[in-house]
Amino acid sequence: MPKGTRVVSAESCGVSAWTKTAKVSVILQGGSRKRFFLKCASGKGARALAEGEFHSASAINTVVTGLVPQAIGWGEYHHAGDSSPHVFFFLGDFHDMESSLSTAAAPDPIAFAQQIAQMHGKGTSPNGMFGFHVPTVIGIMERTVTWEKSWAESFTHQLKDVIKYDNDTNGPWPEYDAACRQLIDVVIPRLLGALQADGREIRPALVHGDLWEQNVGTDMATGQTVVFDPGCTYAHNEMEFGTWRCSWAFYFNSPVYMRAYQRHIEPSEPVEEWDDRNRLYSIHPYLTDSAGHPGSPSRQIAYNDMLCLCEKYGPLDSLEKYDSEKDVSVTGTHIPHAMKQLQ
Repeated sequence: MPKGTRVVSAESCGVSAWTKTAKVSVILQGGSRKRFFLKCASGKGARALAEGEFHSASAINTVVTGLVPQAIGWGEYHHAGDSSPHVFFFLGDFHDMESSLSTAAAPDPIAFAQQIAQMHGKGTSPNGMFGFHVPTVIGIMERTVTWEKSWAESFTHQLKDVIKYDNDTNGPWPEYDAACRQLIDVVIPRLLGALQADGREIRPALVHGDLWEQNVGTDMATGQTVVFDPGCTYAHNEMEFGTWRCSWAFYFNSPVYMRAYQRHIEPSEPVEEWDDRNRLYSIHPYLTDSAGHPGSPSRQIAYNDMLCLCEKYGPLDSLEKYDSEKDVSVTGTHIPHAMKQLQ
């Protein structure tokens, strides 16, 4: 906080499965009052969460001012003289927000799509490669964001991350493991490799990294839409929308949002493979959810999506068959996302 700041109060605020969050009210050196948002985490992924959110929010605010709360700083602290784990923190401006957890509170599609397209269009990779300059997270799952010229290689790193996290949580499943191998070895090189083949090019875009309804709110003072919890990477812009396909989506899955976005940025070539890429990108948030919430149906849904893509881009007789009756994009099944507050 700025030098000379006096803390008046700190109170629990917000809902988070992985962190402790608070509203900190202060009086600044000149006598004016201000409120900060504090997020604290310890254990696996804690440093990447705090440092990554600071750099992610800073990068987004550089290209779309006000879309995310202003980042103030990040760091670590611990209780001296004891064995308590180090705690990493993120500090940002506090916004009194109404959660967008109902269709009535959904952001305006036209205005929101314009902001997201601006973030993707103006957020330029500093070296023209895919990746990010510090580790970031989705949930508490740290991403591998090493710089790559190939988008297929970059996405493979991230998918391998969540496959490992999922297996660590839920244990081995031979049929699923076989589908994962075929997806990585055959499907991704074909489906994502096509984006940079035969003279085609895609530009690494700054993506929020976890853009779903529970990370969107309305500022009560200004009425403006605010997104939060970014875990950025420079990626194929279409990766942003994998989670809009997932079973927990309840207004971003409306075609009006994607149509509004595509008025600004059209689907990449080959256009006819857009839906298959979207299915592939949805596997990442599904497995993140499965790794973080044991027993959720997300692993089975992701597995069925893998089978669908393998049948189309890498047929293998030893794999099980895709079942359209388990495909939420076909059935329209909505499965609310369960979040437990960290005590």
